Amino acid sequence: MHKCHIAYLACTAALVGAVLGAAPAAADQTSPLLHTTHVVGPGQSIQKAVDAARAGDTVLVLAGTYHESVKIGTPGLTLRGVGPETVIKPGAKKTATTTAAKAADSCAEGGNGICVLGTKTANVQGVTVANLTVTGFSRTGVFGMATDTMTVRGVYAVKNGVWGIAQERSVRGVIRNNHATGNGDAGVFLANTIKEEAGAYDAGQTLVVHNRIEGNRIGVTVRRLRDLTVAGNYISGNCAGVFVVGDENKPKAGDLAVAANRIVRNNKSCPATDRLPALQGSGIVLTGAEQTRVTGNLVTGNTGASPLSGGIVLFKSFVGVTSDDNRVDWNVLRDNTPADLVNTDPGKGNAFDRNTCRASRPAGLC
Repeated sequence: MHKCHIAYLACTAALVGAVLGAAPAAADQTSPLLHTTHVVGPGQSIQKAVDAARAGDTVLVLAGTYHESVKIGTPGLTLRGVGPETVIKPGAKKTATTTAAKAADSCAEGGNGICVLGTKTANVQGVTVANLTVTGFSRTGVFGMATDTMTVRGVYAVKNGVWGIAQERSVRGVIRNNHATGNGDAGVFLANTIKEEAGAYDAGQTLVVHNRIEGNRIGVTVRRLRDLTVAGNYISGNCAGVFVVGDENKPKAGDLAVAANRIVRNNKSCPATDRLPALQGSGIVLTGAEQTRVTGNLVTGNTGASPLSGGIVLFKSFVGVTSDDNRVDWNVLRDNTPADLVNTDPGKGNAFDRNTCRASRPAGLC
């Protein structure tokens, strides 16, 4: 973790610079001279172009609306639109008769728009999804599983049923400069695995940076992961801004950074679920996590009456696991309710240092 002992602005600048400098290199591919750009226009199949592409190729999707799901398993492939005018929406259900249709259906049946999938034994490397809109899917806009150096950038993930952009069991990812809004659960969701109990997974310096995340249930959820940075994002209008979540599995979630984000007025009201109580007015929440650095964030106007409400909140996990050895420093907090800093966790070694704030629970943390 970075150690900054200077003024807030200088610390924030250093943290953002360090994050940008830590971006993982793309996976090695064959010579660029051998790469092909496959152009897809309205009325044509994106999946057919993806299936025809080789490692390192680009599938360029022109402006228009495409009713299909797309599955990618080719290393080094770039799927790129021309901006938000390239729109991918769910397709009509039909019997799969072609290779392309069958591949698309395996993604669509899960309720996903774009799927980047490795295997149980090998991660797919170096895939990029960029400069397009994915909207209206019942589960996830862009979903990666078993990926290595997957990049998602310039994507508008809008009004998908569960997650806007999600990665599971993946390493060295970069989720950068996206806009995730109106999704049913998290705008950005990162986890070790969602179908079984397991210890925290090393995310290999995955970066979630410079995204705009608004109007979801939770802005960014990091569940049972380690070695990851969430930095320089604008997170507003969700029920909760950032959740770092661990549980009783070993190793514990943590050893990550939440740095230099603007987390503003996350006051949307969301009902309770099987996992969490009703949410409203949570800025940054750590629950069941260890050795996490929360630093250089601007956290303002998050107001609610949930047990998880407040600017920056340490909360004992709902399965009884404490948060330990976390450091909260150099943050600027104001107008958060019930307090700017909230610590209801009996864990050990948690430190609050050099934050600018007015009220805390218990008193004395500011």
